Amino acid sequence: MFEGLQNATKIADLRRRLLFTFGLLAVYRIGVAIPTPGIDGEALAAFFEQAASTVFGLVNLFSGGALERFSIFALGIMPYISASIIFQLLTVVVPTLERLSKEGEQGRRKITQYTRYSTVGLALLQGLFISIGLEQIQAPGGSLVVFNPGWGFRLMTMLTLAAGTAFIMWLGEQITERGVGNGISLIIFAGIVASIPSAVTATTEFVREGELSILLLLLLLVGMVAIVAAVIFMERGQRRIPVQYAKRVVGRRVYGGQSSHLPLKVNTAGVIPPIFASSVLIFPATIAGFADHPWAQTVANVLTPGGSIYNLSYVAMIIFFCYFYTAVVFNPTDVADNMKKNGGFIPGIRPGQRTADYIDRVLSRITLTGAIYVSIICVLPNLLVGSFNVPFFFGGTALLIVVGVALDTVAQIETQLIMRNYEGFMKRGRLRGRRG
Repeated sequence: MFEGLQNATKIADLRRRLLFTFGLLAVYRIGVAIPTPGIDGEALAAFFEQAASTVFGLVNLFSGGALERFSIFALGIMPYISASIIFQLLTVVVPTLERLSKEGEQGRRKITQYTRYSTVGLALLQGLFISIGLEQIQAPGGSLVVFNPGWGFRLMTMLTLAAGTAFIMWLGEQITERGVGNGISLIIFAGIVASIPSAVTATTEFVREGELSILLLLLLLVGMVAIVAAVIFMERGQRRIPVQYAKRVVGRRVYGGQSSHLPLKVNTAGVIPPIFASSVLIFPATIAGFADHPWAQTVANVLTPGGSIYNLSYVAMIIFFCYFYTAVVFNPTDVADNMKKNGGFIPGIRPGQRTADYIDRVLSRITLTGAIYVSIICVLPNLLVGSFNVPFFFGGTALLIVVGVALDTVAQIETQLIMRNYEGFMKRGRLRGRRG
């Protein structure tokens, strides 16, 4: 692995991409530390200390601590993810968007532009509800969080948070285009990783004060290692469908005739389903948590992370988005058509529509396995921690995102190294990246 890292620094283009990625992630972390004007930081920190186990703690985790400080990046990338979900769903049901999605690069750029506009709109809406809610929050000591409540503060907060979200969206797109890895996923990854030192410090304090036994802490650490191993095993797992290519005679040369395989990943959607599911649940819960109304408080209590309704909704949405995103990034009909054009066929299956149906049937079965695995990883650690009633800060969703994004990024670096005839990170058994 160290040899792979050394080889990565020898390639000028890859070195430039890595430095560009690290530089933009550093800019993001600097922005997290810049507070929004008009907020009493100490009073807000005291409020979030009590709300760590609610939906605010989950939002704060995905924003890398930006919500706790109420920085200019307090909304994080969640409005962009919500807008992406909305337009991916609309692409299936709205004929105009469906035609745009089939127009190639130009159509995709148009949809991306609509997604950006919707992101700003959602950020402004969330900023309005959050600013109104902040005016009504009192710290445990009784002091108000907002210095000067009113529409001046609300408009300033709306514009500040919307601008921060738009900037994060731009950072993510720049990382994807000019850096290494998926920019949006890496920004969430950076936010979660940045919270590890404070979580370790807090856990150490709990052990020192006797609130958490050393034996239970060791069991939790062993569980984390087991989850990481399970994630790596499942993320690299795939179903290989055998493909045979017919012989073709072109002039005096014979082409084809070899056997190959079509790899179908167990978890084709990767870390996208839990991110999408969290975003869908966080959006109404965040607005309800800041609204001073009985029904809003009921919604906020129902959607509290760790609750039975929240867990059931979370699992249902993860399964839905596993199938939905797999259908978006993998089209069995296109794969079958490409195989037929190149003289390829699956033994025992007629080329064309029969092949597409067979691939779709196999993909549906393994996607169910992948969806169940993702649901267990995301929910089971939280259930166990809640059952033991221990203060632990790193749930299954965070572990899945961190490990999954790390594997994807390393796989992309591995591919770049192999393309340039350099030894990669793994001398035996190359890392396999996800589709899409």
